[in-house]
Amino acid sequence: MYRLPTAMLAALAFFAGDCSLAETVAIRLSEPVASTDTYEDFGAALPATLSPRSLRDVLADPSVNADEDVTVTARIEQVCQKKGCFFIAQDGETVARVVFKEYSFFVPTDSSGKSVTFVGRVQQNELSADDAAHLDKDLKAEPGTNRAGTETLLIASAVRIPKEPS
Repeated sequence: MYRLPTAMLAALAFFAGDCSLAETVAIRLSEPVASTDTYEDFGAALPATLSPRSLRDVLADPSVNADEDVTVTARIEQVCQKKGCFFIAQDGETVARVVFKEYSFFVPTDSSGKSVTFVGRVQQNELSADDAAHLDKDLKAEPGTNRAGTETLLIASAVRIPKEPS
C-alpha cells in the first residue's frame, strides 16, 4: 500500500479546505452604478438626499402605494444565495420580498444584515407552492419557510447598500 507523505497530505487538506471557502465568497453579478466611501447603488443611482419611509409604513396599506414609486428603508434579512436576484426586507414584524425591475440587476449575496434604502413599487403577487419551494432553495432556507399564497412584493429600480455592516 502506498502512503502519501505528510507534507502532501497537509497540502491536500489545505486545498480541500480552500474549496469550501469558495461557497462563502460573495457573488456579485452586477457592478454598482454609483459608489462612494460609504455606499454602493445598484440598478439606478439614488440622489444623495432622500426622504425614505419605513417598510412598515409603506406596507401598512399596500394599495395606497401600488401605482407610485416609493423610497423605502429596511434591513435585508436574507439574500438569494444563488445570484442575489432578490432579498427579503424586514422592518420589525413587517416582511416583504424585493425583486429587481425587469431582472436587470442583482445585489451582492453578502448583503444580509445591512440596512438599505431602495426605490420601488408595491405589488401583490400570487406565490405557488413550486415558487415557494424554489425561493426556499435559493435562500438555502428550511423547506416550507416561504408559504404559497398572496405575497407582498416590491419591485425595486434602485438599491443603496452601505459598505459597512449596519
